[in-house]
Amino acid sequence: MSDTGVFDAAVVGAGIVGLATAHRLLERNPGWRVCVLEKEDRIAAHQTGHNSGVLHSGIYYKPGSLKARNCRRGLRMMLDFCNEHGVAHEVCGKVIVATREDELPALERLHERGVANGVQCRLIGSEELAEYEPHAAGIRAIHVAEAGIADYKAVCAELARLIGAAGSEIRTNARVRSMTRDGGSVVLHTAGGDVRTRRVINCGGLHSDRVARLTGTRPGVRIVPFRGEYYMLNDRAAGLVRNLIYPVPDPRYPFLGVHFTRMIGGHVECGPNAVLALAREGYSWGKVNARDLLGVLASPGFWRFAARHWRMGLGEMHRSLSKRAFVESLRRLVPEVGMDDIEPAEAGVRAQAMRPSGDLLDDFSIETSPRVVNVCNAPSPAATSSLSIAETIADHVEGMQT
Repeated sequence: MSDTGVFDAAVVGAGIVGLATAHRLLERNPGWRVCVLEKEDRIAAHQTGHNSGVLHSGIYYKPGSLKARNCRRGLRMMLDFCNEHGVAHEVCGKVIVATREDELPALERLHERGVANGVQCRLIGSEELAEYEPHAAGIRAIHVAEAGIADYKAVCAELARLIGAAGSEIRTNARVRSMTRDGGSVVLHTAGGDVRTRRVINCGGLHSDRVARLTGTRPGVRIVPFRGEYYMLNDRAAGLVRNLIYPVPDPRYPFLGVHFTRMIGGHVECGPNAVLALAREGYSWGKVNARDLLGVLASPGFWRFAARHWRMGLGEMHRSLSKRAFVESLRRLVPEVGMDDIEPAEAGVRAQAMRPSGDLLDDFSIETSPRVVNVCNAPSPAATSSLSIAETIADHVEGMQT
């Protein structure tokens, strides 16, 4: 048991990765006291709370990568967790659809990657596609049997309950402002008071690079926020989609393209596009944070990225500003969708780590220094992978120098 007033570990960020990490540390170390620090007034306020709820299979990720390994293991762990704790979920399967001949080579490569990762997936023709999704247009597709949907907010609520039941705590309204080393511990100076701990785990998501710098680490990447904007099929059109319909992704980009997702509550989400957000928590064009925006614009990496991908960026902005353009992108997958069939839905912001070279960091990234573990990059499929990522973080914690 820790000395009075000193926590064994403090986790910065109460999204799904931070909560899963705290829970796993407590499972592996009975008797530890863990404190989760969240700057908002509630848990799962940002990326987790705006998640579309997909249980990813691991088909997209480079074999052997942290994403591939953690997604495959995390999917199994998440299904077990949902079953054990009564969290709503469904393994409904999805289709990844090629609508043009020039997409077929990429579709076949994606299928090969899925097989290499051990994913239950198979190539199907247009007739079988129609059996799964009668309104989808496609000349060929991959059927991914293992994909599904889950209520990640409910997962977070259950993780929070388990953390409390283990004698640890979650402090909201506790933005970490600075950190100091004091002998054998670290003092986190927060908006809710000081927290003394033996170990710090940074799961700061949209602010992970800033938290890393507070720990004395130079992460080598900058978080660039990309907003994903969604529409929702109205009741009249919801029957056009049974489960999940995805396009063949562009391998140059980490985003999967505009797609259809049946949510755990029954409604169908359409999107997202991907535009530069003008704030790290910029869920609309009207939300601008000067510090966040100037930080991006002052980054040579951003301008190198923009120089390479400006055409695609303009297309994403056009979809953002034009409902008609957004509908046209949806009609590539489901031609019957019309202008009157969709209505605006809640947007999300993805924390994407970018190198000074302008390259987007594709894989998960976890860095360790004395008394500190920094999760520098954990974009999608972080929610699916969260329980496995927590296991990996716990390994780092146990192996760190204290």
